[in-house]
Amino acid sequence: MVQSVLGSLTLGYRPIWNRARTLAGVELFVQGDTAAMEAPLLLRTLQELWDHDSPPLLLSLQSPDLLANWLDSAPADSPWIAVRDDWLIDPALVGKLRRARARGLHLVWHGDLAHLPEPELAGCFEKSLLSMQPEETMAALQAAGAAKPSAQGAPQRPSPVIEGQIYEDLASRALVEHCLDQKNAWGVIGWPADDVLYAYRHQPPQPAHSAIVRLMKAIEAEQPVETFETLLGADPLLAYRFLLFTNSAALGLRAGVDSLRRGLMMVGYGTLRHWLGDQLPQASEDANLRPISVGMVLRGRLTEHLLEAGVEQDLRREVYLCGLFSQLGDLLCEPVGASLKRLPLSERIYDAIVLHAGPYAPSLEMACALESANAPAIRKLCETHALGADEVNRALLRMLAGLSVTDL
Repeated sequence: MVQSVLGSLTLGYRPIWNRARTLAGVELFVQGDTAAMEAPLLLRTLQELWDHDSPPLLLSLQSPDLLANWLDSAPADSPWIAVRDDWLIDPALVGKLRRARARGLHLVWHGDLAHLPEPELAGCFEKSLLSMQPEETMAALQAAGAAKPSAQGAPQRPSPVIEGQIYEDLASRALVEHCLDQKNAWGVIGWPADDVLYAYRHQPPQPAHSAIVRLMKAIEAEQPVETFETLLGADPLLAYRFLLFTNSAALGLRAGVDSLRRGLMMVGYGTLRHWLGDQLPQASEDANLRPISVGMVLRGRLTEHLLEAGVEQDLRREVYLCGLFSQLGDLLCEPVGASLKRLPLSERIYDAIVLHAGPYAPSLEMACALESANAPAIRKLCETHALGADEVNRALLRMLAGLSVTDL
């Protein structure tokens, strides 16, 4: 029964980022056949996988019928449910909404900042997921500029941004900083990676200072090599730099190092500690880079989950690097093929990322597609690569449930 509900759905996701630029939750897109989808069955699956460290969920049901189904049958302990404003023209749906709220469901209004719900209806919602039109965006940016210390004395401009809410698809770093830092937004969905990385177009960013410090503390605490590998692999730039180091002529290793685990085993803790110390002075403290790095980690983990690698741990590590490094060119401001060619990685990784071919390509393509609400594209990939919806959805949910909001 549980398998049938996952097999009848198409899922996707987007991270929600908080003021610290860490994971506040996940928006989970749900599309599917209303007749086959029962809210209690999906909720049971989520409850089986989630624990107290797993990220909170915001369910974004992709049709009015699915939403009506959930409003009718979901228990009060369900995840947050997003309700699109343009569907509230249906009086029957509004009635279901009111009854669901009275039953204790947690509802989030989803619409345009310029067209908020009437006060009577607004009371049904705990939060809002808001998008901005160009007029609100310009007013927010003007308010952000006036609020900066360098603009002291400039006329104060009112900001349209409402505190404590969730904002989506903000186009610029300045707008994100205004919402999160100046207006205390609960979270942001959709990170402006292109605008953040534009500042590094002449000089690529450095590994995160916090990632280096965590790894150095793990060495001091004599943690097992598995911990070092996890921490090293949680920062794409640090992982890449480490592989460059282990394959450098200066280190003089005879064989090429093609994985983080092999590199750690070959260099030893003393050499690793010294190398990390060399990285620390120029390390980055730009928190706006963190969602980009974490997004790459999520893709790596999902690619690994999607490919059935069995008990072969070396293969799982290789698949993870395939997903992790798939956006490396964006960070290094160069074609990703050039970045990968500097390392003696498996040809399977290069083929999947650059040529979109080979055994890892289907999993990588699917991991990329699942980062959106594009259900037709996801279903097309399932058909093209003979992937079952049940296995794809289960891989996604396991990856998301395995995340820890305290670590990302």
